[in-house]
Amino acid sequence: MTREDQLFKALEQGDSSALEELIGLYYPEILRYCLWHAPNRSLAEDAAQETFLKAIRYFDRYTHRGKWRAFLYRIAANTCIDMQRKMRDSDISIEELVTEPVYEDHSMAEVELRQMVRGLPSDLQEIVLLRFGHDMTLREIAQVQGIPSRTVQSRLRSALKQLKKFMEGGPL
Repeated sequence: MTREDQLFKALEQGDSSALEELIGLYYPEILRYCLWHAPNRSLAEDAAQETFLKAIRYFDRYTHRGKWRAFLYRIAANTCIDMQRKMRDSDISIEELVTEPVYEDHSMAEVELRQMVRGLPSDLQEIVLLRFGHDMTLREIAQVQGIPSRTVQSRLRSALKQLKKFMEGGPL
């Protein structure tokens, strides 16, 4: 039995501290996911918090079958899409929202790889991010994206071919 399963069992028995631990277990992952999709850290933190608020709000509709992580990522994806839609519909430009970049210690290769991934079409970016950035299985990615596993597999293969081509000196 995984730690997640133990926490859900405790929740069923009325232990409210298990919910806090469950959130703490996945908050760093969801925040990292939101950081990829948000123009700045503040908006990413807001999106991560909104993700967990929605998860708690719809908790009674969730039946635990070991897919909590995919459930959270689906909520986070929709929350980030909503956030981007609101920014696009508002009078504030994205340039105004972007604050000073937070400089982290990344190798040049890692920075170049991020730029290459951002050069992919958005559906392929998302699959590469979930597979390699968040170590999700193809089945979990399919659940998050709402598409068949075979489609995830073919899109991942396509993305990797494009990245390989770019690394060999060709355009994406």
